[in-house]
Amino acid sequence: MEWLFDPAIWAGLLTLVVLEIVLGIDNLIFIAILADKLPPHQRDRARLIGLSLAMLMRLGLLTIVSWLVTLTAPLFSVGPLTFSGRDLILLMGGLFLLFKATTELHERLEGVTHTQTDSKAYAAFGAVVAQIVVLDAVFSLDAVITAVGMVDELGVMMAAVIISIGVMILASKALTRFVNAHPTVVVLCLSFLLMIGLSLVAEGLGFHIPKAYLYAAIGFSILIEALNQFARRNSLKQEARVPLRERTAERVLRLMGSRKRSAAATEAEDAQAPEETAFAAEERNMVSGVLALGERSIRSVMTPRSEMSWVDLDDEPAAILRQLQDTPHSQLPVCRGELENMLGIARTKDLIADLALRQAILESGAGSPLRAAIVLPDTAGVLRAIETLQRAHGQLVLVTDEYGVVQGLLTPVDILEAIAGEFPDEDEQPAIQAKAAGEWEASGSADLRQLEQVLETDALVGEGSDYTSLAGFLLARFEGFPEAGQQIELDGLRFEILAVDERRIVSVAIRRIAEPVAADAAS
Repeated sequence: MEWLFDPAIWAGLLTLVVLEIVLGIDNLIFIAILADKLPPHQRDRARLIGLSLAMLMRLGLLTIVSWLVTLTAPLFSVGPLTFSGRDLILLMGGLFLLFKATTELHERLEGVTHTQTDSKAYAAFGAVVAQIVVLDAVFSLDAVITAVGMVDELGVMMAAVIISIGVMILASKALTRFVNAHPTVVVLCLSFLLMIGLSLVAEGLGFHIPKAYLYAAIGFSILIEALNQFARRNSLKQEARVPLRERTAERVLRLMGSRKRSAAATEAEDAQAPEETAFAAEERNMVSGVLALGERSIRSVMTPRSEMSWVDLDDEPAAILRQLQDTPHSQLPVCRGELENMLGIARTKDLIADLALRQAILESGAGSPLRAAIVLPDTAGVLRAIETLQRAHGQLVLVTDEYGVVQGLLTPVDILEAIAGEFPDEDEQPAIQAKAAGEWEASGSADLRQLEQVLETDALVGEGSDYTSLAGFLLARFEGFPEAGQQIELDGLRFEILAVDERRIVSVAIRRIAEPVAADAAS
């Protein structure tokens, strides 16, 4: 009974149980594949019979192999080495484990998986059980040899086999799911097989390796793997806090080859040649614009109030006609005196026709070119705005705040610009202009998301921020209203105010800060 109080015995038993369970996973998978060929009501019985046969077969093989390893009488010699029956069993068993572990590792790392083919006709129960018996004989060899290599006592080997098979019978489905969800556990146990196989080969050649060394190495590896699993679980929890939409968009862009400048620069240090990507930068930017539409508000894509063109009926007809002839817009809001006194929306050609025929614009009644304005609140999402534009039959949409004050207007072109970039009108300049390598000039009204794509950064659009333009971004970082010449630096970029107009930032110079040369860093 002294062996009950030997820590090495219990350590060997525990380790062997874990290895036996993992080594039996392949057996479980193939038994499940064979059992699925049976009618549903016979599958559980086939699994139970298969695992029970595996236990009996392993116990029988253990008894035979344990007896064979007691044959220590020398049989022949090769040079200075003398081989007995025990040595030959250990040597062949070690080589078998090395071969088995190497091929299994190769399949795992190369992504080779055992697939199950669908069968329309159910197989006979006896035929399936016969196939399971043959598979048990094959899959029991590595488990038996591993038991012989791990411990010396036959009772401990048998106890480990019985416990492991019992656990697999009770929790076969849960074990299969766990191993499939944690492939690193299988790889770790296969590396244990390599170590055990090497120790058996050494034993067969006459070099004794204390089993305490194996237990220490296995225990340390299991501890490290447990820490890795905890770290992975915490990483998944942290990742789960990011909205699923954002995670999906990020993965799609990674598949398309989209990388932020910092990540690309880090990878470029190790790259010998530029990496070819399947998608051009413009294509990736368009896909990014589409994926981000759902989380954007109308305010981030509309034409702001300060850039709106509208017709004031208080102006002279001649002045209105000149304005209409010079405008590149096909539709305009029509107001009287101020933008809040909105009379309606009209097509430019209809307004010109009214002025040509009547020398005035008919505000109401039959024949009036004015149509009622379609209004959306500025808190609405872009997807809702798209639905509204689809029902508007080509009419623009006015955007108002909670007090009914007009904040801007929205057209299908604004939605297209949010996806594919800016399309300046004849009387406009691009909001973002490249001046030189690493230098840009942007207007204060430049869209932050488009600017992020141009600058290859993700530091501009903050979570929960209520600004959508470059001016709003800068005002949030200056303590007061900035003056021309003031600068801030962020994410390797320098933003310098070029011009301001009363309470508005007109233009900003953006320059990429030169990174320190490696030689300077080394000094």
